[in-house]
Amino acid sequence: MPNARLSTPSRRGVLAAGGALGLGAALAACGSDSKDSGSGAKSGSAKSGPWSFKDDRGTTAKADKVPANVVAFTSVAAALWDYGIECKGVFGPTKTSDGKADVQAGDIDVDKVTIIGNEWGRFNIEKYATLSPDLLVTTVYDTAGTLWSVPLESKDKILKLAPSVGISVYDRQMTQPLERLLELAGSLGADMKAEKTVKAKKRFEDAAARLRKAAKARPEIRVLIGSASQDIFYVSGSNLSADLEYFKSLGVNLVEPSEKAKKASGGWFENLSWENIDKYPADVIMMDNRTATIQPADIEKPTWKKLPAVKAGQVIPRVTEPIYSYAKCAPILEDLAEAIEKAKKVG
Repeated sequence: MPNARLSTPSRRGVLAAGGALGLGAALAACGSDSKDSGSGAKSGSAKSGPWSFKDDRGTTAKADKVPANVVAFTSVAAALWDYGIECKGVFGPTKTSDGKADVQAGDIDVDKVTIIGNEWGRFNIEKYATLSPDLLVTTVYDTAGTLWSVPLESKDKILKLAPSVGISVYDRQMTQPLERLLELAGSLGADMKAEKTVKAKKRFEDAAARLRKAAKARPEIRVLIGSASQDIFYVSGSNLSADLEYFKSLGVNLVEPSEKAKKASGGWFENLSWENIDKYPADVIMMDNRTATIQPADIEKPTWKKLPAVKAGQVIPRVTEPIYSYAKCAPILEDLAEAIEKAKKVG
């Protein structure tokens, strides 16, 4: 969620708080980052001949051959990794302060990949150039086609170095970016019919059926989507975020912030003081799992501890910026289904 010091939601702050988005407003200002290093990993097997891919901005990226030196936003690189495409560089939250993989890095070998910015909006252009990039890939969270975590002030310089692909995760269900990233991986040389991929997709479909069944059997269970900062508790609405729109389509009873409050944040969320976090009754709370947010175990606010769902132990993580591979999204649905199946009515 955004930094509580921001009194009005900026584009970056609104997106970061809105739900599936990086901690733009919670992290340092955009700029180059010279602290990170990495050796880079090999990309997937390249096919000969010209390559092109039409992205969700309506832009067609083209190259004389299949891109080998791919650089991507961390969670996008993690999705491609699951399909056998290893990006040479990444930008976005990749390593935690203790050197371990950030939750957005998935199974990426963070000690081998070159990190050109370890925070949202950090992008070392000089380091990027040394990778001889063939393609830059990230997500899109608005209708303008803004490339996520690519600094606006240096965007033109960055985009001159290689073609770019933007995969939209804005105002659509999570099945769409899942399909698009698999399609992109296929164009980069991944075997879309590999046993691992087929099994992962089947697991996702089974998880979706389980969640739909759980939601239908327990329509009384209200699920609140939250995120914590030092001074503000954010309640996300179900629109605009790909994961929440999909949960809703499967019948999950999501808590909806007031329309007036959401309008003030561009349609994403409502910010509450810690004194008022009991405004919306809930039986299950899904809390933002990103490293720059306060995690449930670290929340000391008395009002938090008094919430019925908290007292009942019915708080689960929300993967706020999903890694859009079937292997990573299936557990998200399974965990929510299990929470609803086992939940006591307390809200």
